[in-house]
Amino acid sequence: MTRRRAVDLIPPVALLASLLLAWEAGCRALRTPAYLVPPPSSVALELWRGGPDLAVSALHTLAMAGMAFALASVTGLGLAIGSGLSPALERALRPLAVAAQVTPVVAIAPLVVIWAGVDHPGRAIVALAAVVAFFPIFSGAVSGLAAADPDLERLFDLYGATRTQRLARLRLPSAVPFVLEGHKVAAGLAVIGAVVAEFVAGSGGAQGLAWRILEAGNRLQTARMFAALVVLAVMAAGLHSLLSIVERRLLATWRGR
Repeated sequence: MTRRRAVDLIPPVALLASLLLAWEAGCRALRTPAYLVPPPSSVALELWRGGPDLAVSALHTLAMAGMAFALASVTGLGLAIGSGLSPALERALRPLAVAAQVTPVVAIAPLVVIWAGVDHPGRAIVALAAVVAFFPIFSGAVSGLAAADPDLERLFDLYGATRTQRLARLRLPSAVPFVLEGHKVAAGLAVIGAVVAEFVAGSGGAQGLAWRILEAGNRLQTARMFAALVVLAVMAAGLHSLLSIVERRLLATWRGR
């Protein structure tokens, strides 16, 4: 199995190496200014030089995204369970959840920054990222609660099960795959929301990756900007892989039961 995974890694690694070589060759052949498009070698050098600072900033961004993810999870699951107990509540909440999802973060960010206090940008960033991550969790949980087997639903009717018993013993177990998928999507959105919110907040108080990108951009240090983007991409990919592993293990346990 390990050998098969290693073989599966060959195509993406080969493609990435080819793209980086073409990028390096193109920059050298065209003599592109470093402030415009730096070669990969310059980006790698910036990663080596600024690695500690970027790592600290990545931890700040990850911490804010994690708090936003937890807030979105608690809120989304709580409202979804409430909707499962009351169809009227679901009909009332769904339009508001959709409105929150389609409203751009940059449109409400100034208000949230004012409400949170300009001296506390971290609060605004967490709140905005939670808004972005909320909808996949809520929507996935609501869809999962409604996806129970109709035959089992009729069986519960036959035995006169209460709405709470139906939710706890039928709909919640049936919703597990949907809830896990919603959380996996929401985790990536929480990182995106944290970065975008930090851009909009326009304050270095949070000291996340977005601030490093803004700082480097103001100084025309394009290689450092690319280095921060690489760290952000690696962090997001690692988070997605971690949640995929958790999802597979939990689903294996769920199917076993």
